[in-house]
Amino acid sequence: TAPQPGPQRPGPARPTASARGGGDSPSRSAMTTIGDLPEDVLVELLSLLPARDLLRTCRLVCTQWRYVVDLTTLWKRKCQRDGFYCQSLDRSVSDWKVFYMLCHLKKNLIKNPCAEENFKHWTIDENGGDKWKIEDLPGGKDVFYKTEYFYVYFRPCLKSQLITLNKEGYCNELMDEKRPEITVKDWYSARFDCGCIYELTVRLLSKDYIVLEEFHPEPVIIEQWSDAKWREISHTFQNYPKGVRHIWFQHGGKDTQFWAGWYGIRVTNTSITIGPQTAL
Repeated sequence: TAPQPGPQRPGPARPTASARGGGDSPSRSAMTTIGDLPEDVLVELLSLLPARDLLRTCRLVCTQWRYVVDLTTLWKRKCQRDGFYCQSLDRSVSDWKVFYMLCHLKKNLIKNPCAEENFKHWTIDENGGDKWKIEDLPGGKDVFYKTEYFYVYFRPCLKSQLITLNKEGYCNELMDEKRPEITVKDWYSARFDCGCIYELTVRLLSKDYIVLEEFHPEPVIIEQWSDAKWREISHTFQNYPKGVRHIWFQHGGKDTQFWAGWYGIRVTNTSITIGPQTAL
């Protein structure tokens, strides 16, 4: 008689077809997708993506993602990640998506503000007498991070820059619907032994370069034997008309003694920034 097989050792159960993923059994378990995640987890994951991808790609995936991308909590989380958030803003910011975009885009729109690249990016509008000159900044390094400035002669010297907002990332819809604050700052100084005049003009222009709003204060006259301190002038455009597509900035001046050489106004550290209002 053939020997009977002995008892078999217990082993791991053999997976069924449905567990292995084979076959078309209706009992097959559905794979979990990113869409099955809880909303707070999806917010956390999507907040890691660049804003451009969220708005141009993720928002178009499905209704659920569109809803999540538009959530205030997602954009507030992105602000926290990038250091744009503080608790005091909770009551003043009504649109965290716009707030994030403006903070993310914010930079100095004036190129070469401190003469580090000579006159690159500047248009010389008037260059009287011995013309514009660049000099090292004597002292004052507690105020400026840069060490050069632009210097003018006794005859009028003016230079300008034209900023096209679309090229800097500010779309027409953002500028027209939200009209964020446009802040202009400039620093100027005179020699202690010579009087001078400082001039500034800033214009908000349409796509056809029509002036929509202008800041043109009275020329600043600095008398001879002044303290020669650096002074800041600033202006913020708010609630300006729709249609702003360019910003034109011009500054300069001359000295008042008509001395040969460079005794006129000195300018440096110019900036134009676009940022969120306190209540968007």
